[in-house]
Amino acid sequence: MRKLPRPEPILQVAVPVPVRRRFDYLPPQPGWSPPVPPGARVRVPFGRTSAVGVVVGIAATSAVDASRLKRVSEVIDIEPLLDPATLKLLVWASGYFQHPIGEVVAGTLPRLLRLGRTPKAQRSVRYAATVAGKQAFAGPPGREGAGTGASAGAGALAGAPVQARLLGLMLAGGGVSEAVLAAEHSEWRRPLRALIAKGLAEAHDEPPHGGGDGTTGGPAGTAGNAGVDGGANGMGADDGAGGTGAAGDSNAAGGAGRPGLNADQQRAVDALRTALGRFRPFVLEGVTGSGKTEVYLRVIEQVVAGGRQALVLIPEIGLTPQLLARFHARLSCRVEAFHSGLSDGERLSAWSHARNGSADVLVGTRSAVFVPLARPGIFIVDEEHDLSFKQQDGFRYSARDLAVVRARDAGAPIVLGSATPSLEAVDNVRRGRYRLLTLPRRAGGAAPPRIDVVDLRSRPFDSGLSDVLVEALEQVKARSEQALLFINRRGYAPLSLCHACGWVAQCGRCDAHLVFHRGDERLRCHHCGAERVPVTECPECSSRDLRRIGLGTERVAGALESRIEGLRVVRMDRDATRRRGALEAVLDRMHAGEVDVVVGTQMLAKGHHFPNVTLVAILDADGGLFGVDFRATERMAQLLLQVAGRAGRGDRPGRVLLQTHHPHHPLLRGLLLHGYRKFCDAALDERRRTRLPPYASLALVRAEALEAEAPHAFLADAARSADECPSAGVSVLGPVPSPMERRAGRYRAQLLVDAESRVAMQRFLPGWIAELEALASARRVRWSVDVDPQEMA
Repeated sequence: MRKLPRPEPILQVAVPVPVRRRFDYLPPQPGWSPPVPPGARVRVPFGRTSAVGVVVGIAATSAVDASRLKRVSEVIDIEPLLDPATLKLLVWASGYFQHPIGEVVAGTLPRLLRLGRTPKAQRSVRYAATVAGKQAFAGPPGREGAGTGASAGAGALAGAPVQARLLGLMLAGGGVSEAVLAAEHSEWRRPLRALIAKGLAEAHDEPPHGGGDGTTGGPAGTAGNAGVDGGANGMGADDGAGGTGAAGDSNAAGGAGRPGLNADQQRAVDALRTALGRFRPFVLEGVTGSGKTEVYLRVIEQVVAGGRQALVLIPEIGLTPQLLARFHARLSCRVEAFHSGLSDGERLSAWSHARNGSADVLVGTRSAVFVPLARPGIFIVDEEHDLSFKQQDGFRYSARDLAVVRARDAGAPIVLGSATPSLEAVDNVRRGRYRLLTLPRRAGGAAPPRIDVVDLRSRPFDSGLSDVLVEALEQVKARSEQALLFINRRGYAPLSLCHACGWVAQCGRCDAHLVFHRGDERLRCHHCGAERVPVTECPECSSRDLRRIGLGTERVAGALESRIEGLRVVRMDRDATRRRGALEAVLDRMHAGEVDVVVGTQMLAKGHHFPNVTLVAILDADGGLFGVDFRATERMAQLLLQVAGRAGRGDRPGRVLLQTHHPHHPLLRGLLLHGYRKFCDAALDERRRTRLPPYASLALVRAEALEAEAPHAFLADAARSADECPSAGVSVLGPVPSPMERRAGRYRAQLLVDAESRVAMQRFLPGWIAELEALASARRVRWSVDVDPQEMA
């Protein structure tokens, strides 16, 4: 009897196109062997061109007629590029955040892999100081965990501060990787070559990972709400070294570069060590400077010794160059960085080292949450409240939430660290889903800063500077200390106004005012980037009485230099640090004592450690007290405390001046009198009464178009579609214009989906979104779905 041919398997391929489905293909030819495994890349015909996709499933049948199915053009990977755990995470993330699977998979791969490149790890090199280099570098390191080179000998390094700084890093870390050097200084290659040519530094192959046998993780527990929020702060020097040693840790007394732990740190380390090998979520709440990083390092040491890997997520690695050096100095294993500042080759190499297990620790920004790990042992999200962990365009995922899901699936503990945990994290602790670990004291015995409220009402006030602040700055200068001044607005003045008729300079493409930048004499839109030369007379009434209203970092910095003679002032904002190497230059000058005052935006709260800063001033605390977003008060409380935490981190006491026209505002009074924990209790009670997250689930559908009516027409059709197919526990509100209705020349509107739970939301969204894709009005707009939105604009 003649045998019937075996039916060919159907390869379900994620193709990087904005379509919410998989595409079915046949193997390259009948009887193709070996089978194409899920997780492998394939090149497929797509329309009139071809594309590189990833096989995400194998099926026996297809909804498409077999005669219409095309064959895969090329199988790129014999072995799966993505392991089952990573592929499972990507498929889950695509479904939860309602984004096309092809864009999710492609968008989380290094660019060279998307182009079909082989995932081959580059040779990893470590640079160390030679004997001559050690002799040329005189004096102790100038930074915590890394030398600045400021005190390098006058011989071979005279007049070469960048070379001295890089050599100091090598000495502090016992050798460093290219990623560490790149994080320290953007133009590192030439000075490194000079050091090698002088015989002061040399290259070595990176040592292999220091794994061991270890044990596999236990069964995953049940994850509660991962929590979704954002805010400010990097890791590394944000956390001070430990204080007195504590009994119970064989290494508590520390050796060279290994500080002792205080009792609170020891309890946290013990709890985390006990949880290794099983899923357990922790919230590590530690005041700024309490030594959270030391806790991370102690646990990572044990994870790596057991043959496991650690993933550490931080908001902005470019703002914490000392972190990698500190990890290298403490961990005798391979530490890799993964962030957007790396070249394509460097990102591919770090990705490959983590995937094949040769990297023991991966430190990265939010995209690192998707990097495969061969032996995951612990996940750490530092400053978990930071908004940077939520992608705000394209694939709108929360890296913090995905890290929790990943830890659950891997059977590994996860640590969510912050001095100001998100309300979602606090609620998870309340419900018993997460375990709370606290570090209530600054490590090393440093005292918390004193916070003084400056009532600006009826008080002399010029360019953001009260008389109290000016006097405090003069005292700081006299004591050779340093100060940070925070104002969350860059430029010189946010408003250019005609005093005669009231005309205001507006952006022609956005519903926003143009900001005056005095440095280059331009009016600039901070939303779309449009700019123009300022007019010299009013276009409405021809008056020449044009005034600059309001405050920005430029104006404050200029006023400081005018008010206090000889004051050395620098700015730290996006404008002042846009040029490559500019941020590093500011940090170097601060550490070298060449700056008295830094005036900056939220960048000041991003984990910087300046031991000589004794005064922090928040020039306008009122800006976040009356926001339209329901998360505005939470973000303001977090920002105030994070900025205040920069003061008094060394051996000198710190002071915070909080300038406000509303000294009796409940948020300010509650924070100052009762602290962050009481604020969270009150805020969560309010969220419960108003049925807002974490006591409800939200999704925001945004639409935009060149015509004003198109977004509203589409969203009105979307609302009617929801009404025709009601779902239990779900309501649709709107459409309404976006808070900024016109941006970059496009009109915007939005629709809010409110569900009583995440389960109800996920039950409703897939079918409803499929109906939206079929609407005729959908073709006239750009639209997107943001699940668990962090910004309502």
